[in-house]
Amino acid sequence: MNKLTQIIHSIPIDELTGAISVPIYQTATYVQEAPGVNRGYEYARTNNPTRAALEKIITELEGGVAGFAFASGLAAIDSIVKTLKAGDEIVAVDDIYGGAYRLFTLIYQKFGIKIHYVDTTDALNISAFLNENTKLVWLESPTNPTLKISDIRAIAELAHKVGALVVVDNTFASPVAQNPIELGADIVMHSATKYLGGHSDLLAGLVVVNSEKLAEEIKFIQNSSGGVLGPQDCWLVIRGIETVALRVERQCENAVKVADFLASHPDVDHVNYPGLPSHKNHEIAKKQQNGLYGGMVSFSLKNDTEEAAVAFVTSTKYFVLAESLGGVKSLLCHPSQMTHKSVPREKRLASGINDSLIRLSCGIEHADDLISDLKQAFEKVRD
Repeated sequence: MNKLTQIIHSIPIDELTGAISVPIYQTATYVQEAPGVNRGYEYARTNNPTRAALEKIITELEGGVAGFAFASGLAAIDSIVKTLKAGDEIVAVDDIYGGAYRLFTLIYQKFGIKIHYVDTTDALNISAFLNENTKLVWLESPTNPTLKISDIRAIAELAHKVGALVVVDNTFASPVAQNPIELGADIVMHSATKYLGGHSDLLAGLVVVNSEKLAEEIKFIQNSSGGVLGPQDCWLVIRGIETVALRVERQCENAVKVADFLASHPDVDHVNYPGLPSHKNHEIAKKQQNGLYGGMVSFSLKNDTEEAAVAFVTSTKYFVLAESLGGVKSLLCHPSQMTHKSVPREKRLASGINDSLIRLSCGIEHADDLISDLKQAFEKVRD
């Protein structure tokens, strides 16, 4: 089945009324026939029909056993880390989302969980850090914001030898381009705020697992911690999923053209985009991302200063300066002062986030207009 067809028909028709749009069950509680006797729902934190519909949809799209919806991407990440205990270790991609770095380093390390940040672009790099205490190998592929690619299948084989689970933050690729569970991952998470929601109008996080045991653990944590996604936002994510394939395909087309333009510009030092043949792991991305390289591009200026980057990001018209990504409108940001400000400068530099790095999220505008916008920004900064 084509991915577009699968996505459209993963969204259920309401069995009670035949409604083609999933109903929003805006309720806190449910009437019971007798104590403990109900229709499958007793309290909205534990279960909600709209949330259940979203969780079933993302489970099907990622090819997992069960899915869970949370109030944000970070709440989803938090639920996974809560499966660990003091003394456990995480091997994490070095170019990690700043919010995940903050959560791992400033919150969970003080509870006795050890984090190793590793360049996972070469699968063998993780070998030195794998031991009996390693419980999670945490990947982003592509990474945020330098668009590094990890060989998920090769890393999963190494991690599973020591009994570690592989988690893939699939936000940048989306289920349209990549399905990590098919590549050997155990857990997939999304900031559904991004491509799945698609309109920059909600916060949401999703987790999909590949086993009943993990499903029981995450469900227990979701219910016990209470960071659930409300029914209105669940409905918005479902509505976003209806068009995600069309949007992502257009965003990927735009990103390829933007990356090609940047790669030939005299003021650009380096372009990060998995679709460029010059990208270190272009062939791996080509193999595991269904030929779609994503809508995100990042690049460094030859004038590698924060001042030059700030001048550029405040000179565009169609690329709007804002946090987040994956929406229909193009966005740009300066990671070292925005999304990755919580990461120490020396660590940012070591992972490739230099002072002039600029991250672009290509929307669905016409590619010619986006390139013209970048051209005029370069000219304005040069003047």
